[in-house]
Amino acid sequence: MSFSSDIKVELSKISNLADKLCVKSELYGYLCTTNVSEERGCIKFSTENEYNINRFSKLLNNINISKYNIEIVGKNYTITISRDESKALKQVYKSYIVNETEEEEKAYIRGTFLGSGSINNPKNKYHLEVKLKTKNNSENIIKILSRYNISFKILNNQNKFSIYSKDGEEISKFLAFIGASRSVLEFEEIRVYRDMRNNINRIVNCETANLTKTVDAAIKQIEAINKLKKNGKYNDLPDNLKEIAKLRIENPEASLVELGKMLKEPIGKSGVNYRLNTIIKMSL
Repeated sequence: MSFSSDIKVELSKISNLADKLCVKSELYGYLCTTNVSEERGCIKFSTENEYNINRFSKLLNNINISKYNIEIVGKNYTITISRDESKALKQVYKSYIVNETEEEEKAYIRGTFLGSGSINNPKNKYHLEVKLKTKNNSENIIKILSRYNISFKILNNQNKFSIYSKDGEEISKFLAFIGASRSVLEFEEIRVYRDMRNNINRIVNCETANLTKTVDAAIKQIEAINKLKKNGKYNDLPDNLKEIAKLRIENPEASLVELGKMLKEPIGKSGVNYRLNTIIKMSL
């Protein structure tokens, strides 16, 4: 299964069905998503996840909605609620508002993720998205999440609304908020590995860039010294420039700091750089 499916399996196993208010809030979350539709007066929900369809049916049973049919259509499990029961369900949620208690808000957000949430494999990239029916749904969720210091954005693509995040830390907080504890641990383990690998790559790239810069500068300096020797101007150099020129020829791989330490009277990096730049200018 995908990482997204694994999370939904974990969430589907949460044991909170005894809390009627949380059940209503979670089911409301499902109903706000694009995977719930209405055909000929019947409400339908489709998902690729068997655990998820079972979760949805348990929520329905909990509020005494029992006349529905579950079938497999292609790769999807589809639950279709009878017309009469759909009418009753719509009546339940006609003016429903999630109470501002933490558990109910968690249940509501969890329902939206189970309804139409998706998350990329974090080994490849960070991206979590939940597709919602209306702008109002999206704004309400953003408002709830912000109260718990979880930052998501709204995507409006031709009047199709989603909330999303591409930030690893925010995604991790979101998963913890909706109760996916085991998945958070797995996500964080991948995050640590990715961050460590990226840091190593940055260090290697930085060191490679610095090495390349050092080599290029040394080549330019040596070419200038050889040019002075070829046109007979080398012997006219002051002793301090001859000394650094000789050291550069003998130690082409050395850094400016290392060359400075090799002098009879050691000097710093800027002093060595000044002398070598003077040699380059004299060779032009």
